[in-house]
Amino acid sequence: MDFLDPMINGFGVVLQPVNLLYCFIGVAIGMLIGVLPGLGPTATIAILLPLSYGMEPVTAIIMLAGIYYGAQYGGTITSVLLRLPGEASSVVTVFDGYALAKQGRAGTALGIAAIGSFIGGTLAIFGLALFAPIVARYALDFGPPEYAAMTVLGVLLVATVGNGHKLKSVIAATVGLLLATVGRDIFTGAPRFTFGNLALMEGIGFIAIAMGVFGLGEIIYNIEQRHQRVSVPAKVANVWPSGKDLKQASGAMGRGSVLGFALGVLPGGGATLSSMVSYSIEKRRAKNPERFGRGAIEGVAGPETANNAAATSSFIPLLTLGIPANATMAIMLGALLIQGITPGPQLVSEHPDLFWGVINSMFIGNILLLIMSIPLVGIFVKILRVREGILAPITALITLLGVYTISNSIFDMVLVIVFGVLGYLMKKFGFDAGPLVLAFVLGGLLESSVRQSMRIFDGDATGFLTRPISATLIVMFFIVALLPAIQKLWKRRRLQLSKKTEPATDEKTKVESTKID
Repeated sequence: MDFLDPMINGFGVVLQPVNLLYCFIGVAIGMLIGVLPGLGPTATIAILLPLSYGMEPVTAIIMLAGIYYGAQYGGTITSVLLRLPGEASSVVTVFDGYALAKQGRAGTALGIAAIGSFIGGTLAIFGLALFAPIVARYALDFGPPEYAAMTVLGVLLVATVGNGHKLKSVIAATVGLLLATVGRDIFTGAPRFTFGNLALMEGIGFIAIAMGVFGLGEIIYNIEQRHQRVSVPAKVANVWPSGKDLKQASGAMGRGSVLGFALGVLPGGGATLSSMVSYSIEKRRAKNPERFGRGAIEGVAGPETANNAAATSSFIPLLTLGIPANATMAIMLGALLIQGITPGPQLVSEHPDLFWGVINSMFIGNILLLIMSIPLVGIFVKILRVREGILAPITALITLLGVYTISNSIFDMVLVIVFGVLGYLMKKFGFDAGPLVLAFVLGGLLESSVRQSMRIFDGDATGFLTRPISATLIVMFFIVALLPAIQKLWKRRRLQLSKKTEPATDEKTKVESTKID
């Protein structure tokens, strides 16, 4: 229980007026971004990175974290009222949330979603406070071999477990690793892939890639893919759910909290995967699964609880190991590095004000979101009527000015445009940009860890298997890598066996029918 004192002190940090103000600003922006289709928290955090440069580290991370979990709330509003998911993690909420709205129970759906989100986020915060210091304590045993094995496993999980086509995700991750090699060699200082351009000697800036792929790329794509305007259903009324609704949704909220917390920690997991898995589980457990898609309250409660729990737990690998679990956490890692803070096992002891301040800000932020979520519904729906042609140019200008203010470099603005076009093309042709950015972030750590490890082992790669933690991670790597092939072989084997048994069954039936005749 030695974490109680710093945890209590963390409330003193977050309750400072400036931190409380930026916590409110963060969750308000997050809700707004969640309502606006297409942009998402990843792009927003990337665009706002330059603003965080002049803030205190604790204040900046509190605001950016608020944007992330606030967006999970906002995406629910349009999913229920307009059948338009403002955030990817709210896609499955559309199925039953909009069905409830058509039945005149939009208020019930939004109320259940708000309560479930609060419960999932709050339970995940307690889990974060309990498990993060423990993980950080064990992470002190990590050396270059362990970090190398974990980074390789992380890249593989992002490429194979995440959303989208697996081959396309692997290609995107490979491109990200290649981009991480641009610049000076970390050991010899020799230039690599700079093509004689002095601006590339220090490598490609993370902010240029993030703001280009997630910011400008999303803006260009959203202009092309304009969403159809749909009419708002009946007015929101009876926001507080009945006792019967709460009882019916309680099990889904409990399962969603545990599931979201577990999947949020995994690289490639996150809020979107958690909400989809939660919906699938609730539908399988239901006595009458045909209710789902027609207004099942569990179909709203489970996914909304899971995505908020996952949004919170994804901070564990970032803060304790310095490894982002998803694309948004990669942007958060960039924000920490800009502030001169390297996340990892030492963060809990060296920067307890930041660690516990951020964790406790999530608790305050979830209370603010619960209070704000319903009264602001009408305002957020009106914002949807603002034309894309007005919002897009303003956002693009802010993006370019933001990247320029960091290093006063025209070349960085050119990079943002280049990666913006790349991000647009990736989205247009079905490539997920998340693996690219995550692999780019992990690429530097992977290269340095592998090369340091090979020096420790005198060039003997089998040395990774002599250390328990790295050997375990390597075994997990091969299990994840070979699992899809094993599953295909198993399915093919079962299909062959079923085909062999069918003729025998038919022959037996013919013999029996002959005897009867």
